[in-house]
Amino acid sequence: MNLKQLEAYVEVADSRSFSKAAKKLFLTQPTVSAHIASLEKELNVRLFIRNTKEVSLSEDGKLLYKYAKQMVGLEKRIEETFHRNTEERSKCINIAASTIPSQYLLPEILARFNESYPEEQFNVIESDSAKVVEALINHTIDVGFTGTVLEKKHCKYVPFYKDELVVIMPNTERYRRLVRRVPLKEWISTERLIMREEGSGTRKEAEKQLKALGVLPENLNVAASMENQETIKRSVISGMGISIISKLAAKEEIETGRIISVTIPGQGEGRDLNVVYNRNYQLSSSAEKFIKTVKNLYKVKK
Repeated sequence: MNLKQLEAYVEVADSRSFSKAAKKLFLTQPTVSAHIASLEKELNVRLFIRNTKEVSLSEDGKLLYKYAKQMVGLEKRIEETFHRNTEERSKCINIAASTIPSQYLLPEILARFNESYPEEQFNVIESDSAKVVEALINHTIDVGFTGTVLEKKHCKYVPFYKDELVVIMPNTERYRRLVRRVPLKEWISTERLIMREEGSGTRKEAEKQLKALGVLPENLNVAASMENQETIKRSVISGMGISIISKLAAKEEIETGRIISVTIPGQGEGRDLNVVYNRNYQLSSSAEKFIKTVKNLYKVKK
C-alpha cells in the first residue's frame, strides 16, 4: 500500500462518495476506485459497504480508518514542517473543547490569540471531554480542552485553570434550610438529580468527588441527563431537581439569587481544566503559538 491509496481511502470514508472524493483529490473516479480495490486486495478485506446512494465503512474499514487518518495527517505535518506547498496551505488550527472551557474560557483565549496573530485562523468544535480526547488520538484536531483527564498514553494534559463544582438547587426555603442544617452526603441521594451527559468531564468529576464523599453514583436518583448547561439551570430553577455543574456556568444565577449552591466537601482547590495535545505528533507552529497563548494568559509555569 502507499499514501496515495490511503489518501483516497480516507477521502472516500469522509465524504461517503467515490465521486466526491475524486473531485476533491483532483482524480478520476476510476483511479479512486482502483486505489480502494488495491487496498482491499492487499489486505484481503472489504473496506466499504456500498449502496445506491452512498458508501459506508465496514467493521474492517473502521479499523483501517483510524490508522490511515493518522498516516495522512502525519504526511501533512511533514509538509508543514518543511514548508512545502505553502501556497496551497491555509493556516487553520482545529480545536475541540468540552462545554465549560468552550463557553466560558475559550472566547477570551481566542480573542487574545487573534490580537497577537491576526493572520491565523481556527476552527472550533464543542464536544464532551471523551470525544475531544478521541479526536486527539485519531489526529482529527490539533488542540483540545477537557474538564477531566481520560487518557495519558497519547495525550499531554496541561492544567491551566482551577474550576470548582457546585451543587445547585432552587432558591426555596426548603433548600435553604437543608443546606444550613444537614450535611450534603446525608440528603443528596434522596433528591432528583439532573446530571450532565455520559462522557462529560463535569459528570465524571462530580461522580468521583461524590464517591470520595461516600456517595456512590449508583445510589443517586438521576432523573435526567442533559448536555445543555442553560437547560440544566432552567430545569433547576423551575423545580425539576438539583444538579452538579461548574461554578463558572452557574455564576450569574447564583449572584442574582435565582439558585443557591453548595460546594462538595473535600474537593480542595477544585478540578483542573486542561489544554491537551497528542504527544505522538509534531505540533504545527500555529498550534504551538496557540498553546503558548493559553499558558501566558493563565500564567502557567513552563
